[in-house]
Amino acid sequence: MTRNIYITSIEGHAGKSTIALGLLDTLSREAKRLGVFRPVARTSDERDYVLEMLLGHEAVNLSYDDAVGVGYDDVHADPDLALSRIIERFKAVEAQCDVVVIVGSDYTDVGSPTELSYNARVAANLGAPVLLVLGGQSEDGESRSPADMAQVYSIAHQELDAAHAQLVGVVVNRSDPDHLDDIIGGVSAAVGDDTPVWAIPEDPFLIAPSLGSLLAAVDGELLRGDADLLQREALGVVVAGMTMENVLLRLIEGSVVVVAGDRSDVLLATLMAHASETFPSLAGIILNGGFDLLPQIERLMDGLDVALPVIRTSFGTYDTARIITKTRGRLAAESPRKFDTALALFEQHVDAAELMRRLDLHPPTVVTPLMFEYGLLDRARQRPQHIVLPEGSDDRILRASSTLLRRGVAKLTILGDEGEVRGRAAELGLDISGASILSPFDEELRDRFATEYVKLRAHKGMTMDVARETVTDVSYFGTMMVHLGLADGMVSGAAHTTAHTIRPSFEIIKTKPDVSIVSSVFLMCLEDRVLVYGDCAVNPDPDAAQLADIAISSAATAAQFGIDQRIAMLSYSTGTSGSGADVDKVRAATALVSERRPDLAVDGPIQYDAAVDAAVGKSKMPDSEVAGRATVFVFPDLNTGNNTYKAVQRSAGAVAIGPVLQGLRKPINDLSRGALVQDIVNTVAITAIQAQAVAAEKQEQA
Repeated sequence: MTRNIYITSIEGHAGKSTIALGLLDTLSREAKRLGVFRPVARTSDERDYVLEMLLGHEAVNLSYDDAVGVGYDDVHADPDLALSRIIERFKAVEAQCDVVVIVGSDYTDVGSPTELSYNARVAANLGAPVLLVLGGQSEDGESRSPADMAQVYSIAHQELDAAHAQLVGVVVNRSDPDHLDDIIGGVSAAVGDDTPVWAIPEDPFLIAPSLGSLLAAVDGELLRGDADLLQREALGVVVAGMTMENVLLRLIEGSVVVVAGDRSDVLLATLMAHASETFPSLAGIILNGGFDLLPQIERLMDGLDVALPVIRTSFGTYDTARIITKTRGRLAAESPRKFDTALALFEQHVDAAELMRRLDLHPPTVVTPLMFEYGLLDRARQRPQHIVLPEGSDDRILRASSTLLRRGVAKLTILGDEGEVRGRAAELGLDISGASILSPFDEELRDRFATEYVKLRAHKGMTMDVARETVTDVSYFGTMMVHLGLADGMVSGAAHTTAHTIRPSFEIIKTKPDVSIVSSVFLMCLEDRVLVYGDCAVNPDPDAAQLADIAISSAATAAQFGIDQRIAMLSYSTGTSGSGADVDKVRAATALVSERRPDLAVDGPIQYDAAVDAAVGKSKMPDSEVAGRATVFVFPDLNTGNNTYKAVQRSAGAVAIGPVLQGLRKPINDLSRGALVQDIVNTVAITAIQAQAVAAEKQEQA
């Protein structure tokens, strides 16, 4: 049975989009087929940005037109006919989905007597319980008291009750951060039953407009600067209608500065202040008045080489400032930081487990790639570990760091020059204030690491001078941090080769006592399950003993990530039907695994089809507990493994997470140089989970 939920409010600007995004993200961990529906949407040339944002979520596979019921004009013309059309279109969406998130209309006087009453009527007719969103801020921007919120709830409840809509929960969004408990208490008293009430604090960042939206609002043009930085939000406005020195005193972090186009002195001073580490980092500059810059001024700006966006508009100072202050920020798909902020607020302040229980969602019987990825983040968040990221000069690392910190996935140290790293993050509009920034040339650590490295490599004739030079390499520096307990794990490789990333771990971290070889696996997320493939990235041609090590390590990795351990030792032959050196190697490796770990379900040699297909497995190996049900696949060599994982990734549309290194005493993981931000986030989460396991082992031994 499809379970649905209807998100609505009694007024505009309550932040339904934040709640809808958080709810959609939560549901994506619980259901395979998610839907989004907007019963009443704008029918003008401008598409509904909230709906487009939600449809952009990875878990949703619907078109914009399918997800819309009717337009506002349709409701005004004939509310009953519009409702019939809404139900008809909703049923078509419901038939395709396990759960549908229904987002009520914006507050635009859709129906009579109030818009909420029409939304309540729609919810009742769609059979969807209502998650009521109340705005914690009044229209003039003042925080509402607990008594005010209780009164707002009472008004809303009357409308829901009159339409016989079922209330599943109340979220007071944009609440006064200093009075969350009081607000929850006040509204809970007004609710009067066991309906849960949650309060999410106001976050000014979520309502801040991006520089791109300000560019459009003032009908401006980008004169110079990095167009990618137009995504940054403007957290304030400074109208530079004064002398240069007074403007510099009034600059605000993350603000947009409005400068008259003929005030070249103020423009240049503002650009220089932004480039300096002693002044706030700005979001951008808007030159008003439509004046052309003098050639000599443009030459000076060229010399400053500042990426800060400079926008020109023909409006005067007053109109420019008025337009900017009236431009409201949107939770749009192109703002990753807003996404992360909204998700983090929902995760931290709404009891998702309780909400899911009230929706009566049953645990999923399949595991989709998205479910698995979110499971990684959840597990890493339970006991945050300290991960070092050596490649602080890579924008992808900074973006991933912002997401990881905002979502509470891990504690981070980023290697690089602190001024440069924090400066670039500020330019990108990223918040990495929670990360430590450490220079690999830090003298105290450099000497400490060099001394340790000389001890470790004394048998190779290592000298102090060479060691001091070696440990300033970011991979060596990060690995030494892990070795000495200054970090729990390391993730690198976005800008370095695999060899550059993992060579230091072979020299410094080394293998676990019972493991002879470092290997890797890919976590292959298929449509309905997750499999483990090893080794697909490190060892070209392992012998039988090494292959057995890879199998045992792969089973341990599978266990760490909640995957059943049924090991298929792959070959071109199944059982006793074939012979030859390659088959004999796999047969010997299988015997070694059974001898060393009799508790593991392992079979081989076995062909891939017999390992995955129940019918083929039963035919070729009828007595095997692995055939047709394998979850861990051990390939005989790197050539086979690497090609197979890529073939499955491309042809079956699987999500390949990895390579995940295994066999090391402490976790070090490599990234592809083409890694996306989400790949980095996933790999850090995996590394953190591995570090949790290391910490648990130490605790057991203590």
